[in-house]
Amino acid sequence: MTRHMQYGEEPKGQNAPGAGEEKGAADVTPSPVRGKLTKDAPLDKLVWFKSGGPADWLFEPADLEDLTSFLQGLEEGTPVMAIGLGSNLIIRDGGVPGVVVRLGKPFASVEVRRDNILECGGGAPGILVSSTARDAGIAGMEFLRGIPGTVGGFVRMNGGAYGREVADILVDCDVVFPNGDCVNIPAEDLDYTYRHSRLPEGAIVVAARFQGDPGDPEEIGREMDRIAAEREASQPLRTKTGGSTFKNPDGKKAWQLVDEAGCRGLKMGGAQVSEKHANFLINTGDATSSDIEGLGEEVRRRVSEKTGVALEWEIKRVGRP
Repeated sequence: MTRHMQYGEEPKGQNAPGAGEEKGAADVTPSPVRGKLTKDAPLDKLVWFKSGGPADWLFEPADLEDLTSFLQGLEEGTPVMAIGLGSNLIIRDGGVPGVVVRLGKPFASVEVRRDNILECGGGAPGILVSSTARDAGIAGMEFLRGIPGTVGGFVRMNGGAYGREVADILVDCDVVFPNGDCVNIPAEDLDYTYRHSRLPEGAIVVAARFQGDPGDPEEIGREMDRIAAEREASQPLRTKTGGSTFKNPDGKKAWQLVDEAGCRGLKMGGAQVSEKHANFLINTGDATSSDIEGLGEEVRRRVSEKTGVALEWEIKRVGRP
């Protein structure tokens, strides 16, 4: 049952996997599920960087009821986090404590509703959302073609590209908290700012509704093609990367600051600052997550020393070192 979350209400049981968590696989008692539950599950193949340790438990629910009943059966305080396409994410080499939830096909639907609204599952990729909108003649969602992730991820972090962001189109979303509660949250209650929402760690966006405008499918398609071509020309899309590494500071571009600090092409172990786009880190083949995160921290240090600007990570880093 989905209920409305009152503004300011804080759900219980919202610990998220992190370096300070000590709970491990032995602390989670598996309950009957209809989906797939895997112990010590490798995560490196599920993230764009292709690095990092395993999840204590990886749960791929069969549907919303399977997810909520499983979470309700967990010991209070068990770390929970969701993973989508694995972009914009560093899984640390020690793995992720507690439970990682991966929303697959059961959560990847996109349906056209009345009044130019799309209802999307939390596991639906941005390209599917934008393509469905195009085919239905719904404008305003073309920018999602340029976000390499799923609805759950870009609703949580107010994902954006090419002058637009999720805050511009979100009506509301359905969110499951680590205690199994499922609530509906209007967009205005998320306190959206640049790449940030008030959703607590461990909250899983399972569905969202986006508002578009009437548009011409051919014009929408041309804009999507322009976005795709621009991304291909400017970003290292065919490498093991995690997308934009650092947030753009007010009035500045992160890539320009990285360039000014002389970090384009900088290497650490198997990790490198992309020569093509200085705000992208890449795994050249055998990088550990420690290499990648360490390189990012070195870039932050050099940028601060050179320009006085403290870059903030846009990529999420989770798990044990």
